[in-house]
Amino acid sequence: MTRYTASRTPHHLGPAAWNAILPAQDAAERLEGNATADFAVIGAGFAGLSAARRLTQLAPGARIAVLDAGRIAEGAAGRNSGFMIDLPHELTSEDYAGTGDDRAMIALNRMAQAFGREAVAQYGIDPAFFDPAGKVNGAASAAAHAHIESYARHLASLDEPSEMLDAQAMRELTGSAHYRSGLYTPGTVMLQPAGYVRGLAAGLRRDDVAIFEESPVTGFAREGAAWRIETPQGDLSAGKVILTVNGHLESFGIARDRLMQIFLFATMTPDLDADTLKRLGGQSRWGVTPSDPMGTTMRRIDRGQGGNRIVTRTCAVLRPGMVPRQSDLARAARVMRRKFDQRFAQLAGMEMAHFWAGHLCLSLNGVSVMREIEPGLYAGCVQNGLGTARGTLTGIGAAELACGQASAITRHFTAEPAPKRLPPQPFREIGANAVLRWKEWRAGAE
Repeated sequence: MTRYTASRTPHHLGPAAWNAILPAQDAAERLEGNATADFAVIGAGFAGLSAARRLTQLAPGARIAVLDAGRIAEGAAGRNSGFMIDLPHELTSEDYAGTGDDRAMIALNRMAQAFGREAVAQYGIDPAFFDPAGKVNGAASAAAHAHIESYARHLASLDEPSEMLDAQAMRELTGSAHYRSGLYTPGTVMLQPAGYVRGLAAGLRRDDVAIFEESPVTGFAREGAAWRIETPQGDLSAGKVILTVNGHLESFGIARDRLMQIFLFATMTPDLDADTLKRLGGQSRWGVTPSDPMGTTMRRIDRGQGGNRIVTRTCAVLRPGMVPRQSDLARAARVMRRKFDQRFAQLAGMEMAHFWAGHLCLSLNGVSVMREIEPGLYAGCVQNGLGTARGTLTGIGAAELACGQASAITRHFTAEPAPKRLPPQPFREIGANAVLRWKEWRAGAE
């Protein structure tokens, strides 16, 4: 008998602010007693809900169950910055340029966007939660400006449009005099990530997909032709299982010592009043990623996405145990206050309404784990910090594998090698965090 036992379940620090600023959800439906399904999806983020939706398309009438350890949008889906990016966005590069077939990756990312766009229409999700507004790579220094010029040339070689913005244009967009330039690219979808995944879950429920929240999977085992999935209050028997738990793949003993468990940190302002908005200036919705991947991401949202607020995200730490520390968040909060004040001197000293940590998972060689682990068990995991698009793709691909379907998505991800093995502990944690701290320092004003 094949058995997988969870060594840990997700641990979150701070609120999932994107979820907190939306209306309260109905009470959770937990898995209780014994249930059966044809397909079980473990994890209800971008990957898991995308997998469930793809299963409804490929296997109409099949019994589909989704299980999550917490509430919808309380995990990573409610803790990211909400950029669904179509272009190369390689976090380990100097300027985001990819290292492989960028045209193929762009095509795949746009498949993810199309899948999301169709879900918005099908399920009646608020269009403000899926806004094709594009984004800007911001530059605050000469070196950073050179980075975005290099990225613009790379995009031009791919026949992809972009527009260089000068300091005045950046100030008119953001209200900040911090940026000397920016590179606008039109293809990014700006999500209200919690609103989008909550809309996906609501639509799936209307399509008779069972979604069990607050039902952490403690283990699962092959018993004859089915898998028995165990939670604290009930069991589920399913013919096929899809794991969409990103870095918690390692919690089940898969890809152990091959996954980098990273936490990023963010803050969100209170809902800004009319006087504050007047002092701020700029446009009501925008997103700026830093020219240096270790810099600071900024985003402004408006009433349609949960209030007039500014989100700041920066700082990274590797925690192999997948549990962030309160000291990590405290340090990041201090850094983010300083970064916010540097960008918005007219709002300096503002108290933030929310501070939180968000978990992401990278592999050393930038690959995902989207494949059949063993007969009847599939994974759509390891999103490499690109969870909105990559999670959507790996969820779709895992569902297609489970249904015996081949596509451009399955061909791409199943052709990837396995994640490279990481250095042993304690060198992994000490070395990685030293490198992250150095890169953060090198990013400077970015």
